Amino acid sequence: MFLANLFCHEFIVTVSFMACIVGLVLLWDSKIEKDEARASEEVLLRMSFTYWLVYCVAFGIEKMILPNWEGLTTTLNITRALSYFLTFSCILSLPLHKFSVHEVEE
Repeated sequence: MFLANLFCHEFIVTVSFMACIVGLVLLWDSKIEKDEARASEEVLLRMSFTYWLVYCVAFGIEKMILPNWEGLTTTLNITRALSYFLTFSCILSLPLHKFSVHEVEE
């Protein structure tokens, strides 16, 4: 049962890795003029996609390539934790930013 859960988690991380790449491609900087609020929303989205991409890469390196290296495994765990919390903070900041911009406009 544990092996099935691990495989499912690895599959979800792999799919989210590809989704992050697609998200970053969609947010590619175009030459369209944007106001400050729109630009900061795009930066927050880029940051959350990038931090999650770092999480996925660290997870993949830890699980697939280097499962027995103790020192590197600890460093990858710290990287995964930091990128996870940074992703969470960016995702939390996006609606708070929209709310603050909406309050300023009114």
